[in-house]
Amino acid sequence: MLIFSLVVFLFTEWSYRSIESLSLWVRNHFGYFYLYLGLGCVLLLMGIALSPWGKLKLGKPHDAPEHSLWAWASMLYSTGMGAGILLRAVQEPVFMQQNPPFPSNSAPEILALEFTFYQWGFTAWAFYGIFALVIGHALFVKKQHVLVSSAIPPKFKGRKRANAIDILAIVTTVFGLIAAIGLGTAQITGGINHIFNAELGVWVTLLLAVVISSIAFVSVWMGVDRGIKRISKFNILITLLLSAFVFVNSNMGNILVSFGKASLQYLIDFVPMSLALGTYDPGISFLTDWTFYYWAFWLAWAPFTGIFIARISQGRTVRQMLLGVLILPSLGTFFWFSVFGTSAFEIIESWGSYQGEFDSVFSSIFVFFSAYPFSGLLNGITLLLLVSFLVTSVDSAVFVLSMFTDRGNPDPNKRHRLIWSAVVLFTTLALILLGFAKPDVDILVAVQKLLIITSLPFAFFMVFMVSVFLAGFKKGGRVKG
Repeated sequence: MLIFSLVVFLFTEWSYRSIESLSLWVRNHFGYFYLYLGLGCVLLLMGIALSPWGKLKLGKPHDAPEHSLWAWASMLYSTGMGAGILLRAVQEPVFMQQNPPFPSNSAPEILALEFTFYQWGFTAWAFYGIFALVIGHALFVKKQHVLVSSAIPPKFKGRKRANAIDILAIVTTVFGLIAAIGLGTAQITGGINHIFNAELGVWVTLLLAVVISSIAFVSVWMGVDRGIKRISKFNILITLLLSAFVFVNSNMGNILVSFGKASLQYLIDFVPMSLALGTYDPGISFLTDWTFYYWAFWLAWAPFTGIFIARISQGRTVRQMLLGVLILPSLGTFFWFSVFGTSAFEIIESWGSYQGEFDSVFSSIFVFFSAYPFSGLLNGITLLLLVSFLVTSVDSAVFVLSMFTDRGNPDPNKRHRLIWSAVVLFTTLALILLGFAKPDVDILVAVQKLLIITSLPFAFFMVFMVSVFLAGFKKGGRVKG
């Protein structure tokens, strides 16, 4: 990580060109592999959850869940999605409405919501759920350390292979995390620029990264119960209130109808969309810019998010954990995008024409709030929520990274938390500089290219990990080794 950061600092232009070239090769040769892997993960987790294996308890038979459903759902959602739902709340549904991904008998607004649901729904959480299942089983059933390599039986690994697996998980996690921080800080800067009509640039974005990483360090230093859980519950509460405000100040009936229609259509079209079959194929250019990027992003977050979900799921059955991970956050996300997307469609209709007002991922939600009462307050709350969501993503990831380097200790030494907080910050600063390497290149483009590269090795490892895990299942859900 430090070598990567130094190379980017010293050779920014060359770094971007190299990443651009390699990412093009990856998506041309392995883009569709991401699609097949995503669908396979969803079907596999649904099958396990509904099978007799779903009754397996993560912990002792009479253990109650360690965290309440509210606290558990808050932590997994804050960790797994976070600031992204603010980044894309308006921009993505509007883009899909203006640029339909494929021909459909549905209204453009319904298709736009449906495809947005697809990119934020079951598949993303299935990537997380796979790791939660494998690591949760190793941690609470086999009583092993919290390491990715612990999910692989000894006959498949030696000491060097085990270290390589854990290093791969660490590298993938760090790149996914710094991508989220880079995007989130850029949106906060964009929001400030829009609100105050300013022209703040890279140095403000760098300063925000320092502030957010510092707050996250304090949170992770305090631990899961005193730090991470409290901030996660705050995030979800404010998110619900923000969504409720927009909902009651918009056409509620239209939002509910759109939510129902788009959700039903999503379920009907899920398999052909997941495989880009026939008329459901948006084309390689569209998939590269959107779906391949999203799947790479979810894969990059899968190690630390899945492990964190496993860490907080003690006392739940496999069925409760998997169905909870797949369904609860997906439904919440669908309603969120229905509220903001449908309301944005109505705003555009009231304008009479669309001139790209919602095109920017960094300012679209702030433009959106200008159509509502108390827009200044809403903008301030959104900026606060962006910071808070980013803090939760960083602190949970740093906590998991610290477990890796502290030999799987579920309550890692605070020295590891300090070191990883510093490493993540330094690497994030390098990514932000990379995003500003050229006037015509933004952070989003840099992140897209970087994540497609770094998540590929872990995608192949996921196939191997799941194959070995399933091959070892015995009666009652036990795994050999």
